[in-house]
Amino acid sequence: MEQLYKDPRTPLRMRVGPFGAYIDGFADRLIEQGYARASVRYALQLVADCGRWFRRRRLIALRLTPEHFSRYLDHRRRRGHYRSGDAAIVRRLFALLVERGVVAESPPREPTPAEQLEEEFRQYLEQERRLAPATVLHYLIHVRRFLVQLAGAEAHLERLCAADVVGFVQREAARLHHPKRSQLMASALRSFLQFARYRALIDIDLRASVPTVASWSMATLPRAMSAEEVQQLLSRCDRQSAVGRRNWAILLLLARLGLRAGELVDLNLDDLNWEAGELRIRSSAGGVDRLPMSEEVGAALAEYLHQARPLCASRRVFIRLRAPYREFAGSSSISCIVRRALARAELDPPHKGAHLLRHSVATQMLRQGASLAEIGELLRHRSQQTTMIYAKVDLALLRPLALPWPGGAQ
Repeated sequence: MEQLYKDPRTPLRMRVGPFGAYIDGFADRLIEQGYARASVRYALQLVADCGRWFRRRRLIALRLTPEHFSRYLDHRRRRGHYRSGDAAIVRRLFALLVERGVVAESPPREPTPAEQLEEEFRQYLEQERRLAPATVLHYLIHVRRFLVQLAGAEAHLERLCAADVVGFVQREAARLHHPKRSQLMASALRSFLQFARYRALIDIDLRASVPTVASWSMATLPRAMSAEEVQQLLSRCDRQSAVGRRNWAILLLLARLGLRAGELVDLNLDDLNWEAGELRIRSSAGGVDRLPMSEEVGAALAEYLHQARPLCASRRVFIRLRAPYREFAGSSSISCIVRRALARAELDPPHKGAHLLRHSVATQMLRQGASLAEIGELLRHRSQQTTMIYAKVDLALLRPLALPWPGGAQ
């Protein structure tokens, strides 16, 4: 506290009041999370003001609830003193007070029957079906909409019929506007209906009533960039800033090793084996794959870790570079980095997610003479059918195989 203020009387004033005994710990936590000095000082002033507001209303810390803090924020809004980050500061203060045992955590709200059923379905997917966390998350999103639209908060499924299921699938497919997403929605619904029949929540098996979403296998070409475009993307990366060094390492891992966005998010410091020159990638099925770390990739990672990665408690390799310092929330963060890099490189492919670089790795390997088996091994495909889509990317080699059109039409 004394390091934050020039006037030694300021910390003394802040240590008075309902939260005075915890203000130092709150300041230490914000500093550890990487907040700038100005941000820490503003947060401490907010906490002190909050304490004075509670004291004027003779509120005792042990009796405080989240509703009291909400009233304080409403008070700041009415006075025109509210900033966008005030609610987050108050939440961190409340969490610290709960952790120290000063205030009681709010009792959990009793879940509705629909929420309870959703939780049981989640446990079924994780424990019995052994699905990957990302798959479970997507299944729950679609099943939640199904329950809201057709079953309500009370989860009444006994009146569910095939027409209800068909109508839901038709409405959702029109909303999603993408065959793959619609297929995922249909798979989630079939899995839930199987679970409901297993639990005797419905009398008949309605899985067969879920319409099949039309999507032809191998009907499209993999979305990829040329080697020149990949090089243009990498050459435009700013390597002078901390963010640029981090993004350079991320783009290289995507463009050279074809990692998935989720694999980058989950990559831990312990997964970097510098002596063996390899990366350890944990698969969704619980297995472990090891990939070679090239000199270029290793140099980019070392540069980021030594010069750009902030000190924090997380063991994840890639960390947010704005406070609070923590790991990425999900794979969408990696895709955002790729989209910004494409815009900076003035590239405008039809699809701009992180998977674009994974497809580009496979396409370039095939054009350089690699076999489909070698591509599948690098990309860690569990099925050869997944790799077969790259068998048609070289149009120059496929064109002589095309049959002439009847009648000689062009």
